[in-house]
Amino acid sequence: MTHGVLLLDGGMGQELIRRSPSPAHHHWSLQVMLEQPELVAEVHRDFCEAGAGVACLNTYAITHTRLARGTGLPPIASLLNDARDLARQGAEASGRSDTALVTSLPPLVASYRPDTQLPLEQAIQEYRELIELQAEAVDGFLAETIPSIAEATAVLTAADQAGVRIMLGFTVADDDGQLLRSGEPLSDALEAIDGFEPLAVVINCSKPEAVSQAIPILKASRFAFGAYANGFTAIDALEPGGVVDVLEARHDLDPEQYAKFAAEWLDAGASVIGGCCEVGPDHIKALSTLLQSRGHEPLAWGDLAA
Repeated sequence: MTHGVLLLDGGMGQELIRRSPSPAHHHWSLQVMLEQPELVAEVHRDFCEAGAGVACLNTYAITHTRLARGTGLPPIASLLNDARDLARQGAEASGRSDTALVTSLPPLVASYRPDTQLPLEQAIQEYRELIELQAEAVDGFLAETIPSIAEATAVLTAADQAGVRIMLGFTVADDDGQLLRSGEPLSDALEAIDGFEPLAVVINCSKPEAVSQAIPILKASRFAFGAYANGFTAIDALEPGGVVDVLEARHDLDPEQYAKFAAEWLDAGASVIGGCCEVGPDHIKALSTLLQSRGHEPLAWGDLAA
């Protein structure tokens, strides 16, 4: 018997790099949103048309530390509202007005680098601010690319304090999917968050091979689980404050091959799948086709809390 599955969208940032003629920089996705907002709406539209049931907002770069690296940017609240409005425009243009609008909650300082984390209480405060600014305006929150137990604890505590449940996405080591980027065992991380009630725990922005190593550990936990992998060859070249255009895309991860990995995750019982960096609308379409061919019932974001 097949199970229900929520289909997420793919990687916003890499799609914008492909579509915009502007040179990339560390605030590039936000600059595109301010100067070429139609591109952001178009990416959302294309992912929705491909079958995604979620539009993950272009908010990955919107934290105090990340914004402090630039000048002349609007306030956080204004940027969050812009991201929400563009996601709504894209979903409506696709004819999928029922698409859930979900805010991305990133690592507060830098991706993949647990050594840059803020002190716990400061991190809790900053995550709570981001949540409370949008809690009434979006359908949910996805904490993604979380590299350590400490950062997971911070964002889950903030969500608890704000009275919302979120989806939690860990990122694991490329050479060992049983370990977080921090080197901490994924099994220890799941034990550490056992006192919280995330909507689901997923693995994201990791190689699909590493994701497949992590899936059995997620399956053994009490949490609903899933995955959305990236299409990078490696992430080692990215430094804090750097730009993802320094990373190289794989050439062996076309939509068909990506769907084969996703089929493994579904076989293990994953109820959430999607894509991260370098996973575009064609990949999401392949996942949608896979789900339909296997008879999986489409889940909505709200179903996760049922």
